[in-house]
Formats: sequence, structure tokens, C-alpha cells
Amino acid sequence: MTASLEQLRRCHVAVDLGAARTRVYVKGEGLVVDQPSVAAVNTRTGALIAVGELAERMTGRTPDYIRVVRPVSGGTVVDIEMAQRMLRHLLGDRMRRSLRRKAPRLRAAACTPHDADPLAQRATIETLVGLGARRVELVDTLIAAAVGCGLPVERPEATMIMVCGAAATQVAVLSLGSIVTAERMPVGGEAVDRAIVQHLRHEHALVLPSQSVRPLQLALHGTGLTAHGPSATEIHGRDVATGLARSVVIDTAAVREAIQTPLTAVLDGIYKVLRECPPDLVADLADRGIMMVGGSALLPGLDQMLREATGMPVHIAERPDVCAVQGLGEMLEGRVEPLVLDPLGA
Repeated sequence: MTASLEQLRRCHVAVDLGAARTRVYVKGEGLVVDQPSVAAVNTRTGALIAVGELAERMTGRTPDYIRVVRPVSGGTVVDIEMAQRMLRHLLGDRMRRSLRRKAPRLRAAACTPHDADPLAQRATIETLVGLGARRVELVDTLIAAAVGCGLPVERPEATMIMVCGAAATQVAVLSLGSIVTAERMPVGGEAVDRAIVQHLRHEHALVLPSQSVRPLQLALHGTGLTAHGPSATEIHGRDVATGLARSVVIDTAAVREAIQTPLTAVLDGIYKVLRECPPDLVADLADRGIMMVGGSALLPGLDQMLREATGMPVHIAERPDVCAVQGLGEMLEGRVEPLVLDPLGA
């Protein structure tokens, strides 16, 4: 953990800037913002037209003078000014006025991906300083998510967490409130989406609208990625050759095979973490298993695939998409008690 629990208790607001969604937790009020990390801009005037869900619905449907941008990529802020504007509009006037009253002493906490470089950390800090924060505390996303889903992070026993994000997947073994070993793979929900889109283009000459990928994954729901799911499903798209709308019935077994490549990279990361982990902690994990959090943890059948591949129990958090920001909120509210180790007397 980059910041201490004592420092985090002094913070007033916590922000989780994700590639897919932005979430803001305000001390004493709870989760006040949970919106897509998307903004629509008029390129002629520079004016911000929409943010959040409305901007996301505009993706692929705008005239040439309106640009839909994502100021966060892979948990890293890539456009500081746009991220600040997006956050201001997502918070709204009433919440911003409430925070402005604390301006001289406003402190903020933010999640950062595991092993984020100093430049990425600085971009996160600059974004929140632009909102009026006088001090910004950074917390590793893995620690925040583990606290948010109720894992006994502070105890001297192993817990394994897997944060499935849109652009990256992070896996770690935690003990005594710290990361024992961790791995970050540049493969997430977006990589699975791309694999599905490429499969449909090559096998069916069909271009899938960007907002139709998620419904296709939901069509595999139930047992999803396993062989016991539905054998076929109908999907609508655009013909590559003619440009006309067309519907095809696709074999879900072929879709499952198409997305194995990105999922194999995730399995490799889990194996690497387990190889580098001390044997005593691995023995703990055989009983406890893996806790999955993050929006992509809900990919149908992913948990079953991990169970079969690792032979370990796999659990999905109750609300996997908001675990990281809820964990920050728990720390802000002072609900997390540190493990006190009294020095032994002579």
C-alpha cells in the first residue's frame, strides 16, 4: 500500500479512474459516481457535449465534428485535461460545491495499477489536483479491491486476488497487508471483445457494431465459455463486401475457441504468480482459492475455466465491478483496522 491507513482516514474523496468506468466515493455519502470513462467533444469549438453513459451511446454514431474520447487507458490517465473536465461534469455542481468548501484541506485518494510507472502516477495526481485536491494519496488497485471484497488482507495468511479490468488483468498474492508477488497482464475485457470481432470478420465476413459485443457475450450466459453453453446464437451486423445489414447464426463453440488466446495469457500470469509464491502461502491458497473482481470477472464461464485450469476454488465478489472504490471507501471511513505487531520485550 503506497499510503498508510492513517493518511487515508484524512481523505475526503476517493476516485477509481478505470479504462471502462470512473467511480467516485465521497466520505460520509458513499458512491456518488459510477459512469463510463467517456467524453464527447465538439472539435470545432472544443466544447464538451456529453460525458458518461450518454457519451458512450454516441460511440460510432457521431458526425465528423464530434469526437468521442476515452481519457483513461489501462488504468492510466492519457489526457489529463479531458479527464479533469470529465470528472467535473460527472460530479455535478452540487457535489463540487460541497467539496469546494473543504478546498484548503481537501485530500483525495486514488487507485493506481500494480507497478504503475512514476509518469502514470503523476498523471493521476495532476488530474485530482486540477479538481482542487491539496494532497493525493495513491493506493495499489490490488490492495483496494481486496479490502473492498472483504478479504482478510491484514492477516498473516495468503489471499489471492484477480482484478479483471477492461485493458489489463492483475493477479496478486497478499499477506500482512502487502503484496507478496504480483503480475500484470496487458489483456482484459477489451482483448476478448477484439477477438470476437476478428473471428466474426474472418469467418462470417461480418462487421459487428462496437456496442453489440457485450450482448453477444451475454448470449453465451449460463455456462458461457464451457462446452455446456448454448450451441448457436443469432447476431446482427454489417456485411463486409456489400455494406448491407445481415444476420448470421454463429457456432458458440467457435467463439469460445476464438477467445482462448487472450484467456491463455491470463492463465500464464496466474501460473507465474503461483511459481514465485512461497510454498506455505500456496498451501493456504489451495483452500481459499482465487477471488475475482473487476467488470470483466462477469464474463460468462471465466470462473469455471479458471477452476478447471488451476484446480483451485474460484469465487466472484458480490459486486466485482465496484470492489476497488469500495475498498478505498472502507479505508476513508476508518473501517479497516491495521494489524498491530507489538515489539517483543528483551
